Amino acid sequence: MEAKELRDMSMDDLAQKRVSLREEIGHLKLKRATNRLENPMSLKATKRDLARIETLLREKALKNTKGQHER
Repeated sequence: MEAKELRDMSMDDLAQKRVSLREEIGHLKLKRATNRLENPMSLKATKRDLARIETLLREKALKNTKGQHER
């Protein structure tokens, strides 16, 4: 998933996406443990997507609090 697509999403959408990615990571880890994971790079890519979402949520949260303090 590209960062531009993520930046256009709302906070609620990002939070929902974060939950689904965490669940997916759990499933991928289980598959890896049972040697049923076909593409090991999918776990790494999913973790990176989660990190992007976490970063954007943090940036938006900081922007919201910064805007409140300036008033």
